[in-house]
Amino acid sequence: MILSELDKFSENYAISMDRQDPLKIYRNQFSLTENSIYMDGNSLGLMPKKSETSIQRILNEWKTLGINGWLEGKIPWFFFAEEMGKKIAPIVGAKPSEVIMTGTTTVNIHTLVDTFYQPKGKRTKILADELNFPTDIYALMGQIRMHGLDPAEELILIPSENGLTLTEERIIERMQEDVALVFLPSVLYCSGQLLDIHHLTQAAHKDGICVGFDCAHSVGAIPHKLHEWDVDFAVWCGYKYLNGGPGAPGFLYVNEKHFHRTTNLLGWFGYVKEKQFDMALDYEKAYNAGGWQISSPGIIASGGVEGALEVTLDAGIAQIRQKSLNLTQYLIELTDHYLKNPPYNIRIGTPRESYRRGGHIALLRDDNAYQICKAMKKHGIIPDFRPPNIIRIAPIALYNSYDEIWQVVQNIKKIIDTEEFLEFSEERSLIS
Repeated sequence: MILSELDKFSENYAISMDRQDPLKIYRNQFSLTENSIYMDGNSLGLMPKKSETSIQRILNEWKTLGINGWLEGKIPWFFFAEEMGKKIAPIVGAKPSEVIMTGTTTVNIHTLVDTFYQPKGKRTKILADELNFPTDIYALMGQIRMHGLDPAEELILIPSENGLTLTEERIIERMQEDVALVFLPSVLYCSGQLLDIHHLTQAAHKDGICVGFDCAHSVGAIPHKLHEWDVDFAVWCGYKYLNGGPGAPGFLYVNEKHFHRTTNLLGWFGYVKEKQFDMALDYEKAYNAGGWQISSPGIIASGGVEGALEVTLDAGIAQIRQKSLNLTQYLIELTDHYLKNPPYNIRIGTPRESYRRGGHIALLRDDNAYQICKAMKKHGIIPDFRPPNIIRIAPIALYNSYDEIWQVVQNIKKIIDTEEFLEFSEERSLIS
């Protein structure tokens, strides 16, 4: 039976969509959690089997080569960070020299903001937003303090009108002559709103302001054109949509026009590669994104990123984005159909327009949202929760199915129908 003849809100429709899914072949390339539906890939992606293979190879290199692995590994460990930068460059729309795998998101924010935040004269303020992930704000506060300034005065947080989304024009209106730097998320971690990176970058540059983005919630799910958009710098992690594993190394991007700049957070892995073992005490920064490295990379963890990038590159970021949009749209439509009205009272907190939507959907319920989230986990459905009332559902294009979306919605409906959620405490666990 063809799709047009099926009830769009039936499970048969979802099953038919799965049969026609061009990315369905990648589901078996992941180690799926047993007896569960995993919808938390925007926090930690599932393990690609290729990542396990890569890590095992590196362990064997360590076992058999010892220190010689730095130059004799399949990917020489000494160049691993550069090689991963080259591998991810087409996914983020960057030149290979503009990307490096290094550090973690927060460390990379510190390193790059130290470079690009140079308060002088009237320009002393950093423009950010009140909906950003807290670690970003903490890092910005710390960088302001390093200049002997007061974050209460110099950190401007653009407010949200609804507590969920931001208005680009409101951000642009505040790009005034006292702003030294703009730093924003690409996708808001709670609501899943995708900001217009190109438009915001153009506006900042028009006012003579450098702009950077935290792309942790977009890289791996959404195509980027960082170089073409003329973004000054960006950071992201390796463990969400990139599926690189818990605590996987992060990445940073620096537009090549800024390679002449430096940072005060110096370390020997940012030294010119060919001279690194000269052990000279005079610092000579590498003239590429690698110049912002601080320490040597964790090679074993890097293997998780290596294998995961192979899967993403093979599937293609354009195909991944299209399926991601299809899955989130399907979730929106099923939620509207089954869960919008009383007694369910669930509404969509994510922008409905595809061009304003990242990779996850925020389901909002004024009462009992955390208890419902707990009940879902009891039934083997793994979402996550963000206070005060957001259940985040992240269907990942590489391994989630349309039928799983259907099952998630039916599960929520049943939990509310039976009031099973009342069996669970409202007290939050350490990790929610």
